[in-house]
Amino acid sequence: MSIPFGKYCLSSPFVFSDVIVVNPLNKIKPLKLDTTPRIRYLSVDEEKNLRNALDEREKEIRIGRKSGNAWREVRSYEKLASIDGYFADHLKPMVLLSINTGLRRGEIFNLRWSDIDFGKKTLTVEGATSKSGQTHYVPLNSEILALLKEWKKQSKGEVVFASPVTGGRFNNIKRSWSQLRDRAGMSDFRFHDLRHTFASKLVMQGVDLYVVKELMGHSTIQMTERYAHLAPEHKASAVEKLVGS
Repeated sequence: MSIPFGKYCLSSPFVFSDVIVVNPLNKIKPLKLDTTPRIRYLSVDEEKNLRNALDEREKEIRIGRKSGNAWREVRSYEKLASIDGYFADHLKPMVLLSINTGLRRGEIFNLRWSDIDFGKKTLTVEGATSKSGQTHYVPLNSEILALLKEWKKQSKGEVVFASPVTGGRFNNIKRSWSQLRDRAGMSDFRFHDLRHTFASKLVMQGVDLYVVKELMGHSTIQMTERYAHLAPEHKASAVEKLVGS
């Protein structure tokens, strides 16, 4: 039995309503969403708190090692190696390196001493180990240059940050980073946000976005433009030039 299209058919077990020719929702404008990602970076006070937390952690590690070895000596146990270097362990140099160079965690793990030119004060991030796949170069400021020189004295092997467990590259630093973050009172702060801090500080100091792009190793300028809003004085200066023109 044929069923009349677009009409009710009472003799059929199925009831069909009239067909809607035009979608009434077409007139509704889609919601505009803010696709700009949230940039989390250290404020001046937060960076001070993080650095203080790093120093406190270093002291506690040294005190703990000394106390632990005293306990072992009394019981004739084999003592652990004393901490004689400038740094108690890897975390402080890793954190400060990221703040001052913008290196990603994986790039820090892959870093080799051959990537660092102390004479030219430059660090090379090889394309094979970078997210963008492109090799880029980062100048080393005085803080990081001094830090790496001290760290090299207590580092072993070709990898800059060798795992104390395997002797190879690190797999993660989740535990030590999480404890440090809680100590500094910044539970919402990720290690990757240290990279954001590097870029944000540069932009707020008036560094050109294209220079920041090169230092960050971004593949496109659009990635760097996420930080542009952190330098509102540049826009204000631009429109002020219209006065009296």
